[in-house]
Amino acid sequence: MGIHHKTLIIGGGNAGLSVAARLRRAGQRDIAVLEPNDKHYYQPLWTLVGGGRAPQKESVRDQASVMPKGVAWIRDAATGIDPEARLVTTASGVEVTYDYLVVAPGIQLDWDRIPGMAEAVESPAASSNFRYDLAPKTWDLIRGMRSGTAVFTMPAGPIKCAGAPQKIAYLAADYWREQGVLDDIRIVMVLPTPGLFGVKAFADELERVVAKYGIEVRKSSEMTAVDPAAQEVVITDHATGTQETLHYDMLHTVPPQSAPDWLKATPLADPKNPAGYVEVDKHTLQHTRYPNVFALGDAGSTPNSKTGAAIRKQAPVLVENLLAVMEGQPADARYSGYGSCPLTTARNRMLLAEFDYSLQPAPSIPLIDTTRERWDMWLLKRYVLPFMYWRLILPGRA
Repeated sequence: MGIHHKTLIIGGGNAGLSVAARLRRAGQRDIAVLEPNDKHYYQPLWTLVGGGRAPQKESVRDQASVMPKGVAWIRDAATGIDPEARLVTTASGVEVTYDYLVVAPGIQLDWDRIPGMAEAVESPAASSNFRYDLAPKTWDLIRGMRSGTAVFTMPAGPIKCAGAPQKIAYLAADYWREQGVLDDIRIVMVLPTPGLFGVKAFADELERVVAKYGIEVRKSSEMTAVDPAAQEVVITDHATGTQETLHYDMLHTVPPQSAPDWLKATPLADPKNPAGYVEVDKHTLQHTRYPNVFALGDAGSTPNSKTGAAIRKQAPVLVENLLAVMEGQPADARYSGYGSCPLTTARNRMLLAEFDYSLQPAPSIPLIDTTRERWDMWLLKRYVLPFMYWRLILPGRA
């Protein structure tokens, strides 16, 4: 069984739907989105769900309700790509051929790469906001804690929303401060990076936040094993090679991440990167070897932070370049590497970290110092960004 579409988009998340909507608005008529899930999630809200600052139901809608009108929805999962034959195979055995391909299947959560992690998040004392069903459990653990040790971990390598492992630690600490129990709780945050953030201006502000809450930070370190029965984690310091074992009363953990396994096995994957991301030019988002293929979002090889804000800047560039290629013109539009990490530093404060490939601040809001935690930026995170996502970004208007 075979299907053909002029433009095939793999993935019906933020990236795929943003591109589909923009292509429709540009007058393209033959577009298909390959997406197996019947629910669509606004994942940035899961941190607030886990921190008790937003209801879980606000983060999910039916996929059918956000699919752009006039776009064909193939309710199936991609399992392979043959770029020479311009062919995508699916889990149900369908073969979809295309003239142009946009690859945006998102990122894979590799729960099994750290021994004990998959079992830990199913146990009573551990959770992860990187799963929709577990975010409310995180809040239950935070609310129920009055003393002991809370451990918050982040894996090495690129992950979606790299600030999320820190955000939940700050939300929890601020709640415990409000409850008057912060002094009775030891908070340990494990980060694989040498600093709290890759941009100095924001790292300096986060150092003040960490000091305010009395958080112990293990830099250049990673949780390399967890024993959920004993409630212990093994932390490896990659700078010194030493290990320590910590008992926890609460654990919030984040899995290592990579491109989907099926994508790693395709010719589109970057042969120099074992994580298997689609090899694209970091400015044009066009594949380096197959000019009719583009990629954006978490599965692309661009070295920016994997955030929804990056997709917001990538989508118009990709669409402009794809339309140019369709007309036989060069792909001249450029993506600067812009990314944004809205870091919740308290239950009513946020630090809006905006930056580009140069790792310098790249503020988009005039006359506001976004290098400091602010109450108005909290309102942006909680109310404005979700509104923009559902009403402007997914429909291709922003």
